[in-house]
Parts: sequence; structure tokens; C-alpha cells
Amino acid sequence: MQRLGQMIQQLARHRRQWETNMKASNATAAFFENSTVTSRLTEIVGFGSNPGNLRMMTHVPESISSSPALVVVLHGCTQTAAGYDHGSGWSSLADRHGFVVLYAEQQDANNPKRCFNWFQAGDIERDKGEAHSIRQMVDHAIKQHNVDRSRVFVTGLSAGGAMTATMLAAYPDVFAAGAIIAGLPYRCATSVPEAFECMFQGQTRSAQEWGGLVRNASSHQGPWPKVSVWHGSADATVKPMNAGEIVKQWTDVHGLKASPSFSETVDGYPRRVWTNSSGDDVIEEYVITGMAHGTPLAVGDDENSYGAAGPFLLDVGISSSYRIAEFWGLTEQAEDVQRIRPTTEPVRTELPTVFTGERPAADDWAARGAARKPRQDTPNSGMPHMDVGSVITKALRAAGLMK
Repeated sequence: MQRLGQMIQQLARHRRQWETNMKASNATAAFFENSTVTSRLTEIVGFGSNPGNLRMMTHVPESISSSPALVVVLHGCTQTAAGYDHGSGWSSLADRHGFVVLYAEQQDANNPKRCFNWFQAGDIERDKGEAHSIRQMVDHAIKQHNVDRSRVFVTGLSAGGAMTATMLAAYPDVFAAGAIIAGLPYRCATSVPEAFECMFQGQTRSAQEWGGLVRNASSHQGPWPKVSVWHGSADATVKPMNAGEIVKQWTDVHGLKASPSFSETVDGYPRRVWTNSSGDDVIEEYVITGMAHGTPLAVGDDENSYGAAGPFLLDVGISSSYRIAEFWGLTEQAEDVQRIRPTTEPVRTELPTVFTGERPAADDWAARGAARKPRQDTPNSGMPHMDVGSVITKALRAAGLMK
């Protein structure tokens, strides 16, 4: 009961911000309802038993090497794979540098807001639920396109960022590296109340405790994936302290010191880097000063600019997609490039809302805002009586945290 009371008080504190953000959400939604874009992705069916009931989409450039790299991309809540691809620019990067892109797409039947279920134990453990579905997609793509198994990567925004952390922890033997954008540490939450706590307050643990959660997720003994961490300093949806906790988790896994090996400025923003005993950069962290919740973009025509701005796809002068690909070594000139064409034609679909998702405060795990909509009651407050259970249930459903 005490925890429930604390949750109610927390939801009530954010009610005013929810109402303000909903007005902004309506404005951006109206804008994008008049926009359309053609999907560059091809849907793949029959890739496995698919226990998580996800959709698989791919983009295969006309020019790829005989053994290309594979990048798995995970969208945020309420977004689609095609919309996030258009905004983040990953398929355009693939065309330029010759790697295959794989998108996992959430379905409404799994989560009302199309969030990946990063807070459900049955979806974030090795060979279970959504994590297993994504692993099956990777296996299918590797076989279909003769992918270099040593160059498989994963990245995602928000809920997709949290699921990226899951894939790196549950399958460190599969992924060479990953990039977590506005996400959370692996296993920060395994229940709805914990999800609220991680998002809005953050959860502080020792580096060893965080690292232990990754080590216990599989029987893998190393080497461990490289990790790129991105977060806006003004993120009001996922508290920025989560970036530091992710870094603590992975520095411990890699056996590195807490302090970075060096710091620098890239495209006007601070970048901290941790190197291993061989001098390789294995962890990097970008804190985008003044940026809210979203994926950092640099929109333009030069070779370092990709994507298109929209809600939670923010043109701040640095392309996270490009810099992540660079960190992974994907921007180096590929050798042995051959001309090929996908075995099937891309599915062309009109998207009535290009960046339909991640609407302000109602994006990833929008519980904070959605739950603020009803008027909250506390004992002896003098406010009219209300059905607390009903309020919480409606809030969680609207947030995508409950079916």
C-alpha cells in the first residue's frame, strides 16, 4: 500500500506537465497527419517461431559486400519501423556503406503503445519472448544475406533503447556492439512499479551490481560488446542519470575504471570514451546538452547528415546514427562490394503519420503523463472520493505498461 501511495503521489506531481505536453502532442500529430513517406523496408515472414509476436523488416542495399555487416534497429513507443527508419536515416547509411538493416516492429496486440516490453521478465531473458524473436530475426538475416557474424550490431531509441540493452546482455555472443539512445540499464525493471521508478526517478546501484545483472543473463564469459550511450541532458521522459548507470553497468562488465580514458568534443557536444588494455575504444557516452527526449540528428546533404526531423527525432547538429556507425567501424570503405538486389520487392506503404510516435510525454512508457489525466486523490486531502485502482489500471493501459 505504501508503494501504491507513492506511485499515486508521483503521478499527481506530473499531471500539469502531462496536460501541457498533450497540447504539444496534438499539434505535432496534426502536422504529421498531412505527411506521407514510402517505406524502404521489406517485411519478412516465417523467420522463426516468433514467441514475442513481432514483425521483421529489412533493407538490403543494391551494393553490399559478399559478407556484409548487419544492424538491428528498434523503434520507440507508438512509432513504426518505417517511420523511425525515415527519421533516423539508417537505411540511407546502409546504402552508402553497404550493410544490411533489420528492424523489429512491435504490434498493438503486445503493447497498446507499441513499446517493446523492456520491463517484463518474460520478454527480456535469453531465449524468451520478444528478445528471442529478435534473435530469430538475426539468425534469419545472417543466413539469408551471408552476414559476417562478427559484425552484428543493435541500436534503439527509448523503449527500443531499453530493449537494446536487453539484447546486449542476453546475447553478448551475438552482438559485436550496441547503441542505447535515451534508454535504461539492463534489468532496471522487471515490473510496472519498477518501470515507473527507473523512468522518473532513476535507480542507483553499484557498478558491480549492475554488471552482475549482465553477467548473469547468459553463460557468456567474454569478449563483451562495445557500447555507445546517448542521452539528452534535458530529457524529461527518461531521467538523464540513466545514461550514467548504463555506463557503470558496462564499464564493470568490461573491467574498466569508472573514470573515462579521455574526453573530447564532437560536433559541439561532449564525448567521453573508455578504452581497454589494448587501447580500443569500447564504451562511449554522448550527453547532448539541452536536448530533450529523442534521437539526435544532423539533417542536411553532407555525408555525415542523415534522416529527417520530427517528434522525438531532433535536429541538434549531430547525427547519432552516423557517429554510432563510425564507432562500430561501419563507415570505413568496404571491400569486395558486389551488386545485388533484394530477393523480394520492398513493401510500399503510405504512412499517414511519419513519426507517429513518441508524442511528448506520451511516448515511451508514457505512464507518467497518461496516468496524470485523472484527478488524483490522497487520504484526508479533502478531494472527492475516487476509485484508485481504476485510475491506476487506466493509466497503465494508456501508457502501454498493461494490456
